[in-house]
Amino acid sequence: MVRHIVMFKLTEFSTPAEKQAKMQEIKEKLEALIDKIDVLRFIHVDFNINPAETWDIILTTELDTLEDVNTYANHPEHVAVSKGIIGPVKADRACVDYKF
Repeated sequence: MVRHIVMFKLTEFSTPAEKQAKMQEIKEKLEALIDKIDVLRFIHVDFNINPAETWDIILTTELDTLEDVNTYANHPEHVAVSKGIIGPVKADRACVDYKF
């Protein structure tokens, strides 16, 4: 199994409520992919609660192989969320994939 973890730093928002609403939308759209991408075994999105840290969102997914990570990353449903919803508000991204 491979755990694929991605962290996102978002751009500045006009208000904390606007940022929270966008983070919730990202969470809902990403977690909905479990029913749309068959190689996904697990997906969960959490929010950073420590304002002194850099990253706003952490995405944790589990897949069988690194090839499945690539399938997931290039799946049209994932691309729609990544490019259409996250992309416009993404300031930075970090990723790690490891076997467990």
